[in-house]
Amino acid sequence: MKVSSAARHVYLARAIRDFGDGFVAILLPVYLTALGLSAFEVGVVATLALLGSAILTLAIGLAGGRRDHRVLLLCASALMAVTGIAYAATSDYAILLVVAFVGTINPSGGSTSIFVPLEHSVLTGAVTPAQRTRSFARYSLIGALAGAVGSLLAGAPEWLAPAGISTVAAIKWMFLAYAALGVLGGLVYARIPVPARAPHAPANAALGPSRGIVYKLAALFSIDAFAGGFVVQSLLALWLFERFDLSLSAASVFFFWTGVFSAFSFPVAARIGARIGLVNTMVFTHIPSSLCLIAAAFAPSVEWALGLLLVRAALSQMDVPTRSSYVMAVVTEAERPAAASVTAVPRSLASAASPALAGALFAAGYAAWPLLLCGGLKILYDLLLLAAFRHIKPPEERI
Repeated sequence: MKVSSAARHVYLARAIRDFGDGFVAILLPVYLTALGLSAFEVGVVATLALLGSAILTLAIGLAGGRRDHRVLLLCASALMAVTGIAYAATSDYAILLVVAFVGTINPSGGSTSIFVPLEHSVLTGAVTPAQRTRSFARYSLIGALAGAVGSLLAGAPEWLAPAGISTVAAIKWMFLAYAALGVLGGLVYARIPVPARAPHAPANAALGPSRGIVYKLAALFSIDAFAGGFVVQSLLALWLFERFDLSLSAASVFFFWTGVFSAFSFPVAARIGARIGLVNTMVFTHIPSSLCLIAAAFAPSVEWALGLLLVRAALSQMDVPTRSSYVMAVVTEAERPAAASVTAVPRSLASAASPALAGALFAAGYAAWPLLLCGGLKILYDLLLLAAFRHIKPPEERI
């Protein structure tokens, strides 16, 4: 499959961004607890980060049809750089809350981001419908591999400890590295070519004929995201630290492998989607992953827990490229930026509510409940999605 210039730049920028998210998502709870914050307060930071991301995603998605995508991506990159500098410069909880809300720190270490609607629109416009799912699989594969490598760097504070550098000081340097990645990503976005617009062609519009489908998808995706918020990567790391006393170095290696397993599931998802359909692929890979998460909550040892979580990692993200491809396929070209935003924002809002609840459960001694709630709600989402959309096919499945 020939890759266009726009797609190549999106892939590279995604890799740079996810590399930073890979180590920040693990270091965030370590940094906050090192500052003396409780598990509940860590959950509040994660909630505000996701809530702020949702609001920014909505604003960017609705403006995306009327603005040069490169300009908006450059603004988002600048915000990423400012976020890293702000976290490195302050240890005050109130200021950290503000920065979490307005910044780009991603506690989920995944695809919830203000960059996503714009990248999806650029990528969809750069490929043919037949290439779309494979392009999104490649996009997700590159991001996941970069995030996995980034996870390995989360062990840097322990590596630097023999040199007399404290954990807090080392993490502040990592936040500065995150800021530098924001600048680097902006340089890549600036090279995305401007698409030619036909004379008198209308600017991309907000939702029109596909409004009903998009709103229904957004509602269902919200259930999935609310469930996922109970075990965002930062909180899953916190659970492993508290339940099994896992070291930071061991956690960084574990999250590296979860990233690798997730990454190589994406091209598999594209192949399965071509055979059984996008919706079926989303559902029938998601349910087993949720069962593994539920089982991990009862794991008798760290080996069992990590094993079940690795199996989950190999399955749980197979819906990511198929979901993105499906949304872009069932709406008109003019609606794509708004559709990407409207389906992403409820996900961010819903996922913003649950980390604080998970933190409260951790603090109250109910550490297994976030995993159980996540798994159970995700299975409910899968069944509802199958019932509502199994007959609504993207163009390539109607042949």
